[in-house]
Amino acid sequence: MTAPTGHYRAKDLLLVPGLLSLARVPLALAFPFAASRPVVAFTVMAVAGLTDVLDGWYARKFGQATPTGAVVDPITDKLFVASVVVTLVARGQLAADGVLMLAAREIGELPLVLWFAASRSVRHARAEQALANLPGKMATLLQFTTTALALFRSRYTEGLLIATAIVGLVAALSYWVREIAAFRKRGPASRLLQ
Repeated sequence: MTAPTGHYRAKDLLLVPGLLSLARVPLALAFPFAASRPVVAFTVMAVAGLTDVLDGWYARKFGQATPTGAVVDPITDKLFVASVVVTLVARGQLAADGVLMLAAREIGELPLVLWFAASRSVRHARAEQALANLPGKMATLLQFTTTALALFRSRYTEGLLIATAIVGLVAALSYWVREIAAFRKRGPASRLLQ
């Protein structure tokens, strides 16, 4: 069992959750090359989605939640999403204004990711409370479904973009509420950025 320390440790990337998170980097690089073949691109997206589900589950189940993983996971998520979105926009499969709707959660979470990166005490609190977030999982599912439909040029893409944006904003807000509550719970002495 890996005990959270609040410090980044490169060796934590070699734990199963870290390796699953890092697997999204080559998948992000592969997506633009796969985009001309929707079934292959969909498969790349499905594998990336599977790594996203498995890394968090494995970290919680086997006590391998770490501050390093708490930062690396959302970064690799955002890298993969950026690759997909840029590719779909460049190929004309997603309108530029749809990018903001699709990335509503990521935009809302970005300040949190920076906060985690800057504060050891916040990383420690996050690693101790590595809990799944239902709105976040729903947002991920909607992002996946919407981008899959965009890949296949479905007429339902626009409606799902709106739903994805709404659920994404709810997810980002729920992350903020959870993280601020966890930070306050630790007490005044732990609130300083370390």
